[in-house]
Amino acid sequence: MNKKKIILIGGGGHCKSCIDVIEQTKKFEIIGIIDLAEKVGQAILGYPIIGTDEQTLSFKNKADFFLLTIGQIGLPKRRKNIFEELKKEGCLFATVISPLAYVSNHADIKEGSIIMHHAIINANAVIGENCIINTKALVEHDAEIGNNCHVSTASIINGGVTLGDDSFYGSGAVCKEYLKIKKESFIKANSIVK
Repeated sequence: MNKKKIILIGGGGHCKSCIDVIEQTKKFEIIGIIDLAEKVGQAILGYPIIGTDEQTLSFKNKADFFLLTIGQIGLPKRRKNIFEELKKEGCLFATVISPLAYVSNHADIKEGSIIMHHAIINANAVIGENCIINTKALVEHDAEIGNNCHVSTASIINGGVTLGDDSFYGSGAVCKEYLKIKKESFIKANSIVK
């Protein structure tokens, strides 16, 4: 299989988890990571840090895709800004799904989102652009996750729930079915959302 070349943007802890998912898919060749200037020349899990945010566009023709691997706790301002700026410049973003996740054939995953190990996305669920659906998260049937959202580890989005754009949904949180959660929401870890 011809692997697609991918460049990762952001070299912190979330990047390491993303690398593991990307390796497991066997669909992509990671050619480098964009991070802070003082880290250029170093490596993360064996992959070189090749440039800084300001240099990102110079790599546009060296890869098929980018993926944002900056973590998101709280509002996604930085992730969102980079995603939107690069999209305007014609950059393409990978959609990455762990082979250890379950994604229904009837679900829709938009560009730039990553579905991490052991997440479950059930029938008729929609995941927006530039989202993180983290390890062991459950997104039930008919749920709609807006753009630029992070659904954290081991959290549960029940059937028919709408999570507004730019929201953070903490680890272990659970919500009642068919709720509408407004955009830019911050749901704390282990919350029960009614």
